[in-house]
Amino acid sequence: MNNKNKTQEHEVGGRAEASLSRRDLLKGVGLTGAALMTAGSSSVIAQAPDTQASPVRIRVTEALETLTSAESAALDAFASRILPSDDGTPGAHEARAVHFIDRGLTGAMAASREQYTAGLAALDDHAMQVGGSAFHALPASAQDAIIDAMTRSAIPESPTLNAGFFNLVRTHTIEGTFSDPYYGGNRDFVGWDLIGYPGVRIMSTPDEITQGKDLAPSRQSAYDMPAYTKDPAGPAAQAGGASHGH
Repeated sequence: MNNKNKTQEHEVGGRAEASLSRRDLLKGVGLTGAALMTAGSSSVIAQAPDTQASPVRIRVTEALETLTSAESAALDAFASRILPSDDGTPGAHEARAVHFIDRGLTGAMAASREQYTAGLAALDDHAMQVGGSAFHALPASAQDAIIDAMTRSAIPESPTLNAGFFNLVRTHTIEGTFSDPYYGGNRDFVGWDLIGYPGVRIMSTPDEITQGKDLAPSRQSAYDMPAYTKDPAGPAAQAGGASHGH
């Protein structure tokens, strides 16, 4: 094996270690991630080789509110390298962090929509230039290499792919994985399970407190509780409005 191949293997191995260390770092958000309280992506169905004519299979996607199919595929791959699931535990993909982001871009995060549009387009363009395919179709090691360069703002030919864009996606990925499921992410509470967060409770008894990490998780959103409901059009609200009218 020549020195060039050894160097390439060393670089790929280093990027793999960097990916795992990023996951360990983000696991450290702990209850901070869950305290945010304040989205799924495409799965590719490969067409099996067949000498006979067979129906063309297309990628099946869940409905999104603002992201295009290409954007959601790139973003899901991106988020999945920030919080990967390749060690056997759920990550950003299973938590539907892309759906959280997609929903947020129509509301509280709308100011970031143009940055996502430009950044994800540049990400796919750069991936085509260096790897010959869209970002989501690249091997994980190649995706990590691009992300690593982004964190250092080291892609001068694509100035949009800089540390600022990486930090934006990283922040929203963490929020989408660990925030209240009401906002579109943390599907099936996988984010809360990942960090051992026991779930939302209005109060905790002394017995529950002594159970610590062995406390059975509360499987509900804060907005499943009547005291925190976000539905202003319920019977109580209507009755209140009628009384004020008199």
